[in-house]
Parts: sequence; C-alpha cells; structure tokens
Amino acid sequence: MNDKTITLGGGCFWCTEAVYVRMKGITDVESGYANGHIERPSYEQVCTGETGHAEVVRLRYDPTQTSLAEILEVFFAVHDPTTLNRQGNDTGPQYRSGIYSEDPADLELARAYIAQLTSQRVFGSPIVTEVEPLRCYYPAEAYHQDYFEQHPNQGYCAFVVGPKVAKFEKTFARLLHP
Repeated sequence: MNDKTITLGGGCFWCTEAVYVRMKGITDVESGYANGHIERPSYEQVCTGETGHAEVVRLRYDPTQTSLAEILEVFFAVHDPTTLNRQGNDTGPQYRSGIYSEDPADLELARAYIAQLTSQRVFGSPIVTEVEPLRCYYPAEAYHQDYFEQHPNQGYCAFVVGPKVAKFEKTFARLLHP
C-alpha cells in the first residue's frame, strides 16, 4: 500500500470530512486537531481558541486514484481561504484555513497552487491559508468521526454541511466515488 497523507484545515472538520469521504481515491478521512501547543487536546479545549490547534481532517489517499492537485482543487472550492480564522459563522483560530504535511514536496505543491490561484485572481481577496509542516496531530473524539453521516438532520449539518456536500457533488461529479 503506497497511500499518502495530507492534513487540511478548512473550518469545521464536520464539513471537510463530509466532502472528502465522497471523493474517489480517498482511502481514509479522520477528523482531528493539528499544530497546536498542548498535547491531546479535547474538543472543548480547542473550541476556546487558546490551544493553537486547527480543526482538521487527515486524509489518506491512493495517488494512483487521485492527486494532491485534485485534493487541493476541492479544498479551495469548498471553503473560503480568504477569511482569517473564520468560516461562515464559525470564528476563532481553530477554524483557520491550513495545509499541513510531513512531506516538503507536498508543501511546495500547495504553495505553487496558491500562487497560481492568486495570479489568476480566483478570489476577490488575498488567500490566507497557512501552509506549514505538520508539527502535531491528534484524532478528534470518536463522536466527531463520520458526524455528518450519522447526523444529517442535525441543524448545523442540515444547513451548513449539507450545502457544502451538495456543492462538491455538483461541481466535482468526476471525482465522486463510483
């Protein structure tokens, strides 16, 4: 198995996870916390915004089925990379836009992708997505895993996550699991 991993922060991990579980070539999606300054933070601690962690999804993918470029294309389409520490009504540093990897080549590809989006003026404001080495990662509590799949009618899921999933499915039909 030659799967690769990339860790992405695109606001609430429920939204990001719900998109990537539908994408071909993604072999595992796990919600968690990355790049903070305390060990094994709880959701409640991360929600204070004081731990330095971002809510993230750690993706494992098969590079023979999908590419990091496709993963990044989806990432920049399903969240707003121009709002610092905010996604919609979710505010705080835990909701920052970020790309984290242990592979320097992945970080360079991400920086180049952002430079391309910037030169093409894809967004009306500057991209504030941080691109950093993955310093630490901790899985989120079990009840956060597959949250949208288990609670599609819960308020946040119905009104925030659901529309993101629908946008992904419409925009990226070519990348859906068969």
